Amino acid sequence: MDQSAMTIFVCVSCRGQGEGEGGSGLALVNALRDKFAAASAEGVAVKPVECLAVCKRPATVAMVGAGKWTYLVGDLTAADHLDEIVEAALSYQRSENGIVPWKERPASFRKGVVARIPPLGFEIQEQQTT
Repeated sequence: MDQSAMTIFVCVSCRGQGEGEGGSGLALVNALRDKFAAASAEGVAVKPVECLAVCKRPATVAMVGAGKWTYLVGDLTAADHLDEIVEAALSYQRSENGIVPWKERPASFRKGVVARIPPLGFEIQEQQTT
């Protein structure tokens, strides 16, 4: 599988006050798709998903790639964070293992990370004790 291919899942279940079906998540899906298409970014898929179970922090995205750590990030909007999401996604895509160094993360990702989940098959390298 292509290591540079990644998916950004965007929760479309949560809604902020006054938002209709799909709310801020659906707006974010559409804005991200447009932004990546305009940038001719290859290997980045943006897909809506039902409930990422972070309902108190809409909109929430998950960045996923084969053999990479997954990031779950909340408190994002198309109006305020679109460029930061794209920046973070491209850093994630370029990384070998999905781990984006703290200093390279946009402010919304530093504040909004809900979880970082290891890839399938991950095993920690235990330190030898003598």
